[in-house]
Amino acid sequence: MRLRAPELKGRSWLNTGGAELSLGDFRGRFLLLDFWTFCCVNCLHVLDELRPLEEKYGDALVVVGVHSPKFAHEADLDAIKAAVERYEVGHPVLDDPELVTWQNYTARAWPTLVLVDPNGYIVAQYSGEGHAHALDALLAEAIPEHEAAGTLTRGKSPYVAPKPEPTDLRFPAKAVVLPNGNLLVADAGHHSLVELAMPEPAGHKSPMNADTPGNKSPMNGDTAGGVVRRVGTGERGLVDGMRARFSEPNGLVLLPAKVADQVGYDVVVADTVNHALRGLTLADGNVRTLVGTGAQWMDGDGTDVLSSPWDVAWWQDRVWIAMAGVHQLWTFDPLTGVTEVAAGTTNEGLRDGDAAQAWFAQTSGFAATPERLWFADSETSALRWIDAHDINADSNNDNNARDRNDGLQDLQVHTAVGTGLFDFGLRDGKAEEALLQHPLGVTALPDGSVAIADTYNGAVRRFDPATGLVETMATGLAEPSGAVVTGSELLVVESAAHRLTPVPLGASAEINEFSTRTQRPPTMIAGGEITLEVVFEPPPGQKLDDRYGPSTRLMITSTPTQLIRSGEGDSTDLVRRLEIDPRVGDGVLHVAVQAASCDNSDEVEFPACHLHRQDWGVPVQVSMDGPDRLELVLSGAATP
Repeated sequence: MRLRAPELKGRSWLNTGGAELSLGDFRGRFLLLDFWTFCCVNCLHVLDELRPLEEKYGDALVVVGVHSPKFAHEADLDAIKAAVERYEVGHPVLDDPELVTWQNYTARAWPTLVLVDPNGYIVAQYSGEGHAHALDALLAEAIPEHEAAGTLTRGKSPYVAPKPEPTDLRFPAKAVVLPNGNLLVADAGHHSLVELAMPEPAGHKSPMNADTPGNKSPMNGDTAGGVVRRVGTGERGLVDGMRARFSEPNGLVLLPAKVADQVGYDVVVADTVNHALRGLTLADGNVRTLVGTGAQWMDGDGTDVLSSPWDVAWWQDRVWIAMAGVHQLWTFDPLTGVTEVAAGTTNEGLRDGDAAQAWFAQTSGFAATPERLWFADSETSALRWIDAHDINADSNNDNNARDRNDGLQDLQVHTAVGTGLFDFGLRDGKAEEALLQHPLGVTALPDGSVAIADTYNGAVRRFDPATGLVETMATGLAEPSGAVVTGSELLVVESAAHRLTPVPLGASAEINEFSTRTQRPPTMIAGGEITLEVVFEPPPGQKLDDRYGPSTRLMITSTPTQLIRSGEGDSTDLVRRLEIDPRVGDGVLHVAVQAASCDNSDEVEFPACHLHRQDWGVPVQVSMDGPDRLELVLSGAATP
């Protein structure tokens, strides 16, 4: 049965020059709806995947982003406008804060893609990332068919590019203090690094009155904090040398002087959208690629390819990598060039314990102390740490530090603040009761406490391990994403305000507390036995590939674990019978699926193959009147 695409409903449109659009405005062309939210790293991957398709099929295909927020901050219109600019979204965006269009198209994952044909009928639906090749194959077949039938009308997209006001910094991400006392800032929006002279401590403005009209200085109005030099041309790309190119660099770490002398570079850069680590030599500004090819890591790629490294830290004789794109922690040894997985299974969520079995959720910020590596898990709104007690226990010199792989196996992961994927808020007090909202940075303070860049709350928070308490240092900030200690101040990277803002280390602020859950409607399911099916249809010209074993894999777990009485675990079948405990009531089904497909032509000696993967965290509500079947679409027909 052919399904009509529902109307596009929301609060407003962005990137259209003020025009309000409807489904009828896209009649005659293919319409690809991209349901996304700007906190989601997988959604950001899809933005990059779609750019070549938009260029290839530009006059026959219009991409429309449907922004469907997960966090409260993501429903703020100014925040959405900033995100559309930050990530260089080159197509119209429908702002859907109430998730009306999301529900009408039965989306259950960020991101979800829905293709609508020129007659207004739904062609296919995809969940997750990695579907550009499938869309390409489908469009290559469908466009000539509609052109021959006279139903395709080629034309321009209604996209109108915004015109932001120039600033010295554009969406800066992290900063590090250099040996000369200056600051090095990852200027993500300008695809470059900026060295800034450290401002004078006296006469700075407080974060509460930082929004002075016309204030463009990267140092919040201080004339002493000027730009010393810029590393990188400012053009997006992956180019080494003296005229380097970056793509949204985020994390920075200064190597110990002894290590830097041996390897020939001083700073390691997490070049996020290039999926690479880059090395910067401070003396001459030369940049080299350390790990990564520009391609994104997929299952089976080994550790020479990365996936959205968001931050880096020097801890226990290694560079640690917050591998946000696959929800893991990796390490890089500058002396050997070896990159390896240190913690995490690639499952997204919050699970403590043995590092190899722990779950993470878009780790985005590090702070290293001798005993612990602190990190911010943004999607679970959590502050967590790893213990160092078993690493290098018997090593007192660099030679012994080289032999340390066994110690990595004994790491333990702990959570100080945070409970899961869908709970967040703003609350001080005991750590087990405190709430954050999508934090992106952490900073170790001189007194042993930890400052948290509580990004979506626009605040800086402090956690004291000695007392187990969380308090708020400052509010009113525009998406703080990192900070460094400079004397008696914390210099905060105020990303959405394009500046650095000082906060006294002893500062405190009153807050208006709130607690909430993601407003995504839960999926109703029945108690007792239900059937969960993942729908997967290979792209045109491809078939399931089982030459090297089963072509599909399905893993199901739940939070709380008592939600599933039986049926959890791994299997190769995409249909699973689950027994749901009706007494649990609410919970989250964690569903991870992968499917391998290859060219089905017998004439091709080495057919191209693709691995399709998606992780769902499906909030569910158990009701005896609920349906006994749950269908999740990885790739195939949609049923609005």
